[in-house]
Amino acid sequence: MSAHAGATRRITTHALRRMKAAGEKIAMVTAYDATFARLLDEAGAHALLVGDSLGNVIQGHDTTLPVTVDHIAYHTAAVARGARRAHIVADMPFLSCSTGDDDAVRNAGRLMREGGAHAVKVEGGREIATTVARIVAAGIPVMGHLGLTPQSVHQLGGFRVQGRDDDDAARLLEDARILQDAGAYALVLEMVPRDLARRVTDALDIPTIGIGAGPDTSGQVLVCYDLLGLNDGFRPKFLKTFAELGTTVRDATAGYIREVQDGTFPDDDHSFS
Repeated sequence: MSAHAGATRRITTHALRRMKAAGEKIAMVTAYDATFARLLDEAGAHALLVGDSLGNVIQGHDTTLPVTVDHIAYHTAAVARGARRAHIVADMPFLSCSTGDDDAVRNAGRLMREGGAHAVKVEGGREIATTVARIVAAGIPVMGHLGLTPQSVHQLGGFRVQGRDDDDAARLLEDARILQDAGAYALVLEMVPRDLARRVTDALDIPTIGIGAGPDTSGQVLVCYDLLGLNDGFRPKFLKTFAELGTTVRDATAGYIREVQDGTFPDDDHSFS
């Protein structure tokens, strides 16, 4: 367990940057409610991402596109009430940044003020650099996101590895530098080749957080439902499950149903006299 896991001081953007400089890996996990936030925080997660992946794992959609700022603000507030130590990042959902810089700052501010986030995450490269700079200038830390950007899944032609050819790799590397120059304090790299992720990580002063990008980034992020084995139908190559809680939940629920039906629950020990 990380040395940070026993600490009570809140992990900040500066702490994450120091972790990269010291060669200490960053572990980020998604969270969507207070109970999971508390458990993940107590386990030692350095950062909790309230991802627009809630559209998939919480709302049951096929993509993240239906998620709104209201949804992210609601779930971020729940996570903020459950976590005491971890750095909390809220996703900027589809269209929350692309209708103008004023709207982007306003939406990011809502996630900080109403949700209690410590930072926001924004998808895209050079095309959103001025927006990132405006949000940062407003006093809101920004985490970037390059590679597979789920909000652009239709434009990208599906969920495919990004940056395989030389031109695409060079563009992604330059986008990473541009986002750093715009003020981003960290960068998610999703589904890019390992060598490219390493090159980006080495080129930047800010930490990189990988998902499907190999082990050479400054840290990793996984969806909590995936790493816990709660999403049976989702097993991409990059995912490692650390438990099979889907089976545990089904077995426990089946046991409860049996005892209700045969009259053994509640028994005397679980009844008021």
